Amino acid sequence: MSNTKVIAHRGASGYAPENTMEAFLLAIEQGADGIELDVQLSRDGIPVVIHDETIDRVTDRTGYVKDYTLQELKELAVLKDRFPQYSQSKIPTLKEVLEAVKPSGIQVNIELKTGIYWYPDIEKKVAGIVEETGMKEKIIYSSFNHYSVQRIKEIVPDAETAYLYSDVILNVEDYARKTKVDGLHPAVYHVKMADFLKKYIKSGLNVRVWTVNEEADMKALTEAGVTAVITNYPDVAARII
Repeated sequence: MSNTKVIAHRGASGYAPENTMEAFLLAIEQGADGIELDVQLSRDGIPVVIHDETIDRVTDRTGYVKDYTLQELKELAVLKDRFPQYSQSKIPTLKEVLEAVKPSGIQVNIELKTGIYWYPDIEKKVAGIVEETGMKEKIIYSSFNHYSVQRIKEIVPDAETAYLYSDVILNVEDYARKTKVDGLHPAVYHVKMADFLKKYIKSGLNVRVWTVNEEADMKALTEAGVTAVITNYPDVAARII
């Protein structure tokens, strides 16, 4: 039996609106070992779960997440045209999600969306909610903004962390170890280049690859011994792995 875990990318986002309660609960039903979600801050400083810095792609409104209050964001339906059966899906807060999934014992990968806007104190606010909900032992923090990951390490020294990246980084495994980060989260197309994947696995760091939606890639990465695949289709990955 494989040790590779299945992490649902924005929940079971191939079947339900991404980053919604419906997608996260469906991922649990489909046998995912973990969920991945994205956190931004509302205008009133509340950590909310949404991938883009704007609401344009997933709602029928436009503008930046940071310019809407939580109450205003809660009035919006998420991807209702693409998923009409989930037409009432809303943007959840981080606290709501953690409280909802806690009984399942599932792992949660929190991606801090600080690559375009570095929201003031987002790391402190997120870490506080994790502590408040009693989910500390189940959380992996990641970000494309590696300074943000280091900020989490300052706030929660024993937190599990990982660097997200898509481009080639020279000796990234050495860089991660030297900065006391636990894992690498490379893009699936990245690990198909040269012998990068072999080096990452040999490093002993946790290697979780995104976004793995093709069955052939799921099989190959499992055989290679990655820690986890991050996928929009957790049911497919759970069957293969």
